Amino acid sequence: MNIGAPAREHIESAHFTVVTRRTDRGYVDALSCLGMPSHWLIWAIAAASLTGVIARPKGTSEAMWACIGALALVVFALLPASEALAAVLSGTDVYLFLIGMMLLAELAREEGLFDWLAAYAVRHAGGSASRLFLLIYCVGALVTIFLSNDATAVVLTPAVYAAAKRAKAAPLPYLFACAFIANAASFVLPISNPANLVVFGSRIPGLRAWLGQFGASAAASILLTYIALRVTQRAHLKEPLSRTVALPVLGTAGRIAAAAIALTAILLLACSGLSLQLGLPTFLAGFCTCLLISLIKRSAPTLLLAHISWSILPLVAGLFVLVKGVENTGALTAFSGLVSAQAAASPLTTAFGTGILVALAGNLVNNLPMGLFAGAAGAAAHWPTAVKAAVLVGVDLGPNLSVTGSLATLLWLIAIRREGENVSAWRFLALGAIVMPPALFGALALATH
Repeated sequence: MNIGAPAREHIESAHFTVVTRRTDRGYVDALSCLGMPSHWLIWAIAAASLTGVIARPKGTSEAMWACIGALALVVFALLPASEALAAVLSGTDVYLFLIGMMLLAELAREEGLFDWLAAYAVRHAGGSASRLFLLIYCVGALVTIFLSNDATAVVLTPAVYAAAKRAKAAPLPYLFACAFIANAASFVLPISNPANLVVFGSRIPGLRAWLGQFGASAAASILLTYIALRVTQRAHLKEPLSRTVALPVLGTAGRIAAAAIALTAILLLACSGLSLQLGLPTFLAGFCTCLLISLIKRSAPTLLLAHISWSILPLVAGLFVLVKGVENTGALTAFSGLVSAQAAASPLTTAFGTGILVALAGNLVNNLPMGLFAGAAGAAAHWPTAVKAAVLVGVDLGPNLSVTGSLATLLWLIAIRREGENVSAWRFLALGAIVMPPALFGALALATH
């Protein structure tokens, strides 16, 4: 149905022609550039932006590419500024959650909590590489569950590297444990992965419903990932380790940081159980802990704030805008409708297939934008619970296939490169192709039953 007279503007130059039309949906939806239809141009901009985010040519920031793509949609009249702003503001809860978690994680790193945990694991390994591998895997699981997968990648990984060196062990098997557990344990709780908030948004299930849906599948994911990793790394875990590893002193500020993390976890579990949004409580917990430690140490938190990866906030905001642009092309509606139709005929098969598709696609475009796409599609069509559960498992666990699959894995790669280690994309893919599928299939089977 066409309401009102169409309004058109023509801006011509030697290089391009822009055509805009106001429709009954209230936004500009047509633009041609060298004859290219508007929806194709939106997809081209989104694809170029995501390629920049993943490839980071010449070391450029991921956030820069997401923001350039978002700005291009507005500048070329592919998305009204009002809708772009609304898309940015829709992520407020995610931004607050990320800020709070980054503050807590950086406090724990700065006060030596992660170094203490890694050294504690080495001391209790009793000279056994296999036992150390298991202990580091368990520590990584706890950090992921209660602090998010990004914390495991950013702050636990360097501590594990240092601990492995002190134990005179080849560090790579233990670094792989950090990378894979960061994704394998990232759907134990809603707070374990920012992507969980992205997929569900304000419709995130309460804690009891969440554990009922994902508890068994997350346990299977953690166990099957460990078994596959242990088998693939067995040749590197036979040599005895040094037993003489000094345990660092955990000062007052470090103990406060540990207590704050534990209390924050309890607070967020309570909020999740009451179906409350998690962003503001997380932000307040991080802010108050930072303020308390600064007062005790009588120092400004300048260094702490300088080490936080603030660029993740414009990265996520830019991705929200790109997803809104893609949503306006009608592609998400078509995809959600197709999944809904298939689910009506065969719900379990559709859920399983959708989970696998999302897991694989997330490795091509990164799981954060994939989570935004799939979450928006599911919200538009009210997918069955099993399909939504499969999408979350695919978004969270799928990135264990490739090094570009998730932000956490990219951050892990950056962290190990700083320590002088490196893992090529092909080497990670070869390992991920063995480790990820069993965990994915097992988790999907339990989450969609």
